[in-house]
Amino acid sequence: MSAVLSGTRAPIYRRGVSPNPGRNTGRLVALLPAHNEETALPSALESLLLQSRTPDEIWVIADNCTDATESIALSYGAEVFTTVDNLHKKAGGLNQALDVLLPTLEDDDLVLVMDADSLLHRGFLAAARSKLDGSSKVATKHGRELGGVGGTFSGGPGGGLVGTFQRNEYARYARDVRRLKGKALVLTGTSSVFPVRMLRAVQQARRAGVLPDKSGAGGVYDVRVLTEDNELSLALMHLGYAILAPAECTLETEVMTSWGDLARQRVRWKRGALENIVDYGFNRVTAPYWGRQVLSALGLLATTLYLLSLILALAIGLTLHPFWIAASGVFALERMITVRARGWSQMLLAAPLVIEMVYDVFLQLVQALALTQALLRIERRW
Repeated sequence: MSAVLSGTRAPIYRRGVSPNPGRNTGRLVALLPAHNEETALPSALESLLLQSRTPDEIWVIADNCTDATESIALSYGAEVFTTVDNLHKKAGGLNQALDVLLPTLEDDDLVLVMDADSLLHRGFLAAARSKLDGSSKVATKHGRELGGVGGTFSGGPGGGLVGTFQRNEYARYARDVRRLKGKALVLTGTSSVFPVRMLRAVQQARRAGVLPDKSGAGGVYDVRVLTEDNELSLALMHLGYAILAPAECTLETEVMTSWGDLARQRVRWKRGALENIVDYGFNRVTAPYWGRQVLSALGLLATTLYLLSLILALAIGLTLHPFWIAASGVFALERMITVRARGWSQMLLAAPLVIEMVYDVFLQLVQALALTQALLRIERRW
């Protein structure tokens, strides 16, 4: 496709490479979408101001706020962008702000999109900038330029046992990403950095019909999806760019403090991820994502069979086959090793499979619920 949009140069989404390979990054602008975040926002802003390389500008996107979010942002020296008639939550607020800010930025500038309840570790931005500075040289073994750099997150305090389960889950995910040298499936919405030219490329591609755009608004984010961060990651990869979650880019994010809140969050995540890949179809980019969905379904089946076999053995007094005892031992060892970074207390918690199995079964049930909602096209809810 060789369309030229509104009399401008041919859109860069066609190439998947930088127009000026190796050029250093420019200014960095931080965007924090916030809806009534007066409690969490001060800590998030402080984590930005304490960075080893601080942002050049900080914008708090105040979205339908009825608390002190705006005044707190101003007290920390941040700029405030107030959304107007936004009905599309985080993605809608970001689109409104980006429509105003992108024309004022250069292609080499960077945009950090960060949740207002996240805390960046001190070297996050310096590490992200370093990766993007040299992306034309070290992006991937296939030579693709980085479309963005995301973080791996640990869970914040609180939440009792359900909070502990989430912190262990996040520790395992971070371990997997580190072992894969930053290879990630998504640039997390908790905190990711994008070159401005990449965001422009996505915007142009939506308007040209190259990328899905359910809303028809031609914004950077598709506001009709449940998981805007996952969808934007797919968009960048479809345009030929790579994504990366370096080990140096770490942060802390809030955990859900009740089973009900966690269920709602995870149904949205899992249903959104499924609907995103349906929108993009089956191709070389989405194949790994489809594979994960198949593995999730098989995992649900395997967990069900495993539990039924244990219940049946206990109910009728059968002796467990040595194979199942050995499999349980291997599984317990894996659960312990994968949370080693969190200390002995969490390793001991993970050893008795029955404790964490409660959480695993919960996630499997959430997966089934998300799939059911997607198939029946039940109304989406945040």
